[in-house]
Amino acid sequence: MNFRKYIQLCFFIFAIFFTACEVDNNWEKIEADYDPELIVFGLILSSKKISLAGVAILVVFSMPIISEKLIAYLESDYELIKPSKVESADAVVVLSGMVKTIKTKNGLDYEWSEAADRIFAGIDLFKLNKAPVLILTGGKLPWSIGVPEGEYLRDVAIDLGVPKRDILLTENVENTDQEAKAVKKLLLLDNPKIILVTSAFHMPRAQLVFKAAGINVIPFPVDFRIGAQKITFMNFIPSASSFAATSFFVREIIGRTYYNLKY
Repeated sequence: MNFRKYIQLCFFIFAIFFTACEVDNNWEKIEADYDPELIVFGLILSSKKISLAGVAILVVFSMPIISEKLIAYLESDYELIKPSKVESADAVVVLSGMVKTIKTKNGLDYEWSEAADRIFAGIDLFKLNKAPVLILTGGKLPWSIGVPEGEYLRDVAIDLGVPKRDILLTENVENTDQEAKAVKKLLLLDNPKIILVTSAFHMPRAQLVFKAAGINVIPFPVDFRIGAQKITFMNFIPSASSFAATSFFVREIIGRTYYNLKY
């Protein structure tokens, strides 16, 4: 396991540990005197320290300059690749996670999320004859409504010129681990090689899981969230979207840690 991958996770664990130590230390000092008034005062003081620490953490991790660095770290193992430069494989595999279901007056409809690059990159690779088949995963989370994502993506691919006979759909899947196992069932080969298309932040975890399933992976990362830009004063102004990005970073690190421990 690469130690560098867990630096940020360790930082959050340290922050929690430090806060806990502050509480323990205050209790030890307070209990030594057995004075009820000091106990109450100590609780208030401890609460203020924790509150101030919480506010400070909230402000820091709500700054774009911080959240963007964290997301850039998730994407740092990969670079943009031109489809023409990719070697051939047995299949192009596009992972789910790019479609939102919208309720309308006429029923359900669908629109793209940030990760829509995945399907268009997969179609481009197929049209360049990088593989004889395009595999789409049937993403279907327990709380989602509408058709499995793969069915919608198949219609999009057909509309864009991919023959229906060259498209394979997996069974319904809920996570990356299930996607890898479902794809392996479709690939009736002893040592299959695929071009794996997913978001850059997600690729390390996806590549690990697919290799564990016995599939050779050619990574094709897309949907890079952080672009080149100048740093300005605005990068230091906290925002809800930046804090959401930090939360997203934590979830991805937890996912990577889980799969590294599992495989």
